[in-house]
Amino acid sequence: MSEVKISAETRNEFGKGASRRIRRENKVPGVLYGHGADPIHLTLPGHELLLALRTPNVLLSLNVDGKTQLAIPKAVQRDALRQGILKHVDLLLVRSGEKVTVEIPVHTEGELAPGSNLLEHVLSTLPVEAEATHIPTEVTVSIAGLEAGASILAKDIPLPSGSKLAIDEDAVVLQVLAAQAEEAPAESAEGDASAEA
Repeated sequence: MSEVKISAETRNEFGKGASRRIRRENKVPGVLYGHGADPIHLTLPGHELLLALRTPNVLLSLNVDGKTQLAIPKAVQRDALRQGILKHVDLLLVRSGEKVTVEIPVHTEGELAPGSNLLEHVLSTLPVEAEATHIPTEVTVSIAGLEAGASILAKDIPLPSGSKLAIDEDAVVLQVLAAQAEEAPAESAEGDASAEA
């Protein structure tokens, strides 16, 4: 897991007007909280933060007023119309060696068994507990040769060392469904009958 260094500034202005001013400067308002400490209101560089957040559960090394703090993103608000615009970010303070529960993306590899089967992602992310400085970026599951009716449970997914499931091990993550044959629309059948009469 990579660590991204970002310089942040503490802020004293709050409210919608202050947030708009911050965003006009291509910066993002945020809050850093955790470990029972008072929340720290921050201003973060917009472009650097946007690039860092492309990695799920990225570990941020924040330089706040000359002091380094480790944090992971907990909640990110994006502009509803322009996803490349960040509106606000909540960051969770973490320490090296500390365990945190995060959601990691589930990726698949391989091809299903021949036929018109469909793969359903019951869960697109998997909740795991991992050390804050060693959070896996994703898990990969082989679906090669799976046929309709097959499912992959949480316990079937190989996790990186140091990580453990934070969900019921029998929870279904992926399942293979048989494609449903489309029935002829009822209207056209009635229309044919009236045409013959």
